[in-house]
Amino acid sequence: MEQTTSTIMMVRPANFGFNEETAKNNAFQVNDTSLSIDEIRTKAIEEFDKFVDKLRSDGVEVYVMHDSPNPIKPDAVFPNNWVSFHQDGTLITYPMYAKARRLERDEQFISILGNSFSIKERIHFEGYEHKDTFLEGTGSMILDRQNKIVYACLSPRTDTALLDAFCQSTGYSKIVFDALDENNLPIYHTNVMMALGENFVIICMDSIKNKEDKARLLKSFKDTQKEIIDITYAQMNAFAGNMLQVQNKNKVKFLVMSEQAFLSLSPSQIDAITAKTKILYSPIYTIEKYGGGSARCMMAEIFLSKK
Repeated sequence: MEQTTSTIMMVRPANFGFNEETAKNNAFQVNDTSLSIDEIRTKAIEEFDKFVDKLRSDGVEVYVMHDSPNPIKPDAVFPNNWVSFHQDGTLITYPMYAKARRLERDEQFISILGNSFSIKERIHFEGYEHKDTFLEGTGSMILDRQNKIVYACLSPRTDTALLDAFCQSTGYSKIVFDALDENNLPIYHTNVMMALGENFVIICMDSIKNKEDKARLLKSFKDTQKEIIDITYAQMNAFAGNMLQVQNKNKVKFLVMSEQAFLSLSPSQIDAITAKTKILYSPIYTIEKYGGGSARCMMAEIFLSKK
């Protein structure tokens, strides 16, 4: 199994903006009213387009899907929460905590990708929404694809029973833990406090208070030969945990992050990262501020085989 892919899906937003429903348990969102709704939307689209251009210029293949204007979907730019694509040909769709975000699951996007890629099996988890049980894709789960391990911090958006269902369907084993922010509230998604590359892990260890949880994680990272790059709360709040390693068509690896995340890193952390992989970053300040997500959230990795 490959840990990184050179092909990703991204969704160009039509009506990006602050979502009060998701802000209930996403402490990263900021409702800054200094900009109008139209200004926020325009800035987010500009940031999106610039980000895509940077990825493509470095040889990453990006399939851009276009969000429809209606119904309004303020978080459509974060598709990794509702869908994942796997190397064995499996496509999985997920149950979303916020009712407004459930509208993001778009069968047309799946159909478009199905024209180019081989989808052998479709797994539907979205039915669990009726039970108020949620698992928000690779926001909730960090996948070590090579070792078939899924890491997940529990929150209202990440249910342990659904993790069991995911593991049973995919052959993964789970490592579950609690991760708390500076106010001792559950961190809403695992992918804002942890990013996993082929041979490294970037993680905010301060957020893991339970000694047994911490010991279990450290042992797993050691067993799977992942060098730990520890980040602070301040760096996590600058989205330094929300990164994704990808590769280009020439198999060159990049750790993709936002400009804010990059600027938060210390010289020694940058040295540790660049010893393992190249760095690619882009400014997405508007998307981060109002959406509470960053670079990793914007990319849904495609591991399917091309037809």
